[in-house]
Amino acid sequence: MDKIKNSEEGLDEEPIKIFLIDDSIGFILSAEKFLGTFPQVEVIGHEMSARKALSLLAKMQVDVVLLDLIMPEMDGLEFLRCVKGKEGAPLVVILTLFDDPTYRKAAEAALADGFVPKTEFGTQLMPLISSLMAGGS
Repeated sequence: MDKIKNSEEGLDEEPIKIFLIDDSIGFILSAEKFLGTFPQVEVIGHEMSARKALSLLAKMQVDVVLLDLIMPEMDGLEFLRCVKGKEGAPLVVILTLFDDPTYRKAAEAALADGFVPKTEFGTQLMPLISSLMAGGS
């Protein structure tokens, strides 16, 4: 189903449903506040544990998961391996403080749809999400 409908037809855009997974509540709250400034986005939940998020996401319709790479219990790469490749899997964008080529390659190999350093969150995230929702890579 297209998330962006033709405005010439007078149809409203259906919001892009985003779920956040990060072990920092401070980052989650900041990200939710930032994303709340975009009318085309709806943050439908967050979780501080990737393992707990797996069961939540199985019951939800999510378009994009914003996922921290380094977390206790289950890291972002393990989460990706559990989610990607399944029918109806959401887009997953890695967000991390560790902008390193090794991490980028590992995220790509685990089928992440995007990789955004947290230091570039405000400038890179929404253009990336828009591109991914339009079918870009």
